[in-house]
Amino acid sequence: MKIATYNVNGINARLPVLLRWLEYSKPDIVCLQELKAPDEKIPKKAIEDAGYNAIWFGQKRWNGVAILARDLEINEVMRGLPGDPDDEQSRYIEALVGDILVACLYLPNGNPAPGPKYDYKLRWYERLSSRAAELLEMETPVVVVGDYNVMPTDLDVYKPERWEDDALFRPEVRLAFKNLVEQGWTDAIRKLYPDEVIYTFYDYFRNAFARDAGLRIDHFLLSPQLDKNLMDGGVDRDVRGWEKTSDHVPVWIELK
Repeated sequence: MKIATYNVNGINARLPVLLRWLEYSKPDIVCLQELKAPDEKIPKKAIEDAGYNAIWFGQKRWNGVAILARDLEINEVMRGLPGDPDDEQSRYIEALVGDILVACLYLPNGNPAPGPKYDYKLRWYERLSSRAAELLEMETPVVVVGDYNVMPTDLDVYKPERWEDDALFRPEVRLAFKNLVEQGWTDAIRKLYPDEVIYTFYDYFRNAFARDAGLRIDHFLLSPQLDKNLMDGGVDRDVRGWEKTSDHVPVWIELK
């Protein structure tokens, strides 16, 4: 089974890229982030014509997450991360897809830091940690996947000294991710490639993609039931070079 995550940076603006990539990569399960569209504007027919079932949690102009599945039934478990009933941002959706519980997330950016957006990001990490602990207690295999907006280590960022004050690299955020993983999760890409430089995001500015000046901020966390089945994984880096593409690249893993 191939599971992928892709921050599309606007599902309607990037629809030709998304459809081309789905045909190119043929993942079984896909988590999308930054749909930037309300529910009624999600291109459902185009996704279905590509061979995928889908559920989504959209939002006008910003945020938005979706789960797609090919030849697999999707049973939604929840939309919205528990812990803050006043949180109106569409950043989390959870579903049972086949035999796997899939949690798709788009964690807040948090800039500028310090400030209210950064505080919201840290609170969101606390809420995610609480939900993740509950998921680990289940007997169902779980993957928590998406754009975490964190570079966990210096290996995950080009020229880390330039990012010390950024909300994606501040010590509190890296510690929050580290504590989350240490609940018992496996960072799938880093397990497969413990010492390699792998990036999942390249800024549109400063010719970042051509210079390979990227960040690794899109992650797969696997429960112990899935960790033992991890076979392969990587990034579809060439997609970042396509016309009118997202600033993220698709990331994928394969499970037995």
